[in-house]
Amino acid sequence: MTLDVHKELEKDMEKTIDSCSNELTSVRAGRANPSLLDRISIDYYGAQTPLNQVANVSAPEPRLIVVQPWDANVLADIEKSISQSDLGLNPSNDGKVIRLQIPQLTEERRKDLSKQVKNIGENSKIALRNQRRDANDTIKKMGKSSDLTEDEVKQAENKVQEITDKFVAKIDTIVEDKEKEIMEI
Repeated sequence: MTLDVHKELEKDMEKTIDSCSNELTSVRAGRANPSLLDRISIDYYGAQTPLNQVANVSAPEPRLIVVQPWDANVLADIEKSISQSDLGLNPSNDGKVIRLQIPQLTEERRKDLSKQVKNIGENSKIALRNQRRDANDTIKKMGKSSDLTEDEVKQAENKVQEITDKFVAKIDTIVEDKEKEIMEI
């Protein structure tokens, strides 16, 4: 029974790691990456639609992102959404495509991005700790309902802590790698 709790915990924590990684890809590290625009959505005929569903987004050069909409009527909406986003990019529109020049990062901006990355990592760790708490609560309930002995409860809680430590270390590594990427460029 505790095996089920541990497997469920690992599955949930894996989702948290994936979520953290996805969120970190949207942090601009000075290099052109189409995933920077993943969070951008536009008003497409009355419905909020992700940018990548109305346009082709590519990075043909290290410091350039090109957005080519399939419907030329949404060019102005795309430009407006990118301008209003927190990415700090200035789109240039030539009537057919939008070009986004990725500027070099200043030292101050690098530090801000590094703080943002640490924040994302910390929020992910909080999610992991909440998942640990939930798993421990489930184990304690099993102990109270006499499904598990006291020793089995302790062993199960120790296993939960091991799993949590493993995933916290993964988050630390992911955050550290992203910080290095930001500081190197």
